[in-house]
Amino acid sequence: MSRRDLAGAIDVSVLDSFTQGDTALADEVLGLFQQQANIWSPMLEVTSPGWKDAVHTLKGSAAGIGAHRLAEACVSAEQADPAALSGRLEGVKDALAAALADVAAWRHELMLASLKG
Repeated sequence: MSRRDLAGAIDVSVLDSFTQGDTALADEVLGLFQQQANIWSPMLEVTSPGWKDAVHTLKGSAAGIGAHRLAEACVSAEQADPAALSGRLEGVKDALAAALADVAAWRHELMLASLKG
């Protein structure tokens, strides 16, 4: 995976602006996002009492790395009525999967850059 594998689920310019071009910091932030995703994604179920916390936390994390589609899906889930919630949580899961794929590709790109010196 590398830059060519990015699907547009994250806007790397947001991350670059946030980290001011510090690739080690960018890698750390992306790693923290992956950890957040691992912690909160099991709660993205209507039956989970923690789904609101999960969605809210992922929304903030997504905004920090430029995962706009994920952040928007989280807002949509937060505002959903009970009848629409299941579908909205599925949208969060889909957007999260896409963001995680881009995160993996970008972290790989950062690793390759660090090897080149």
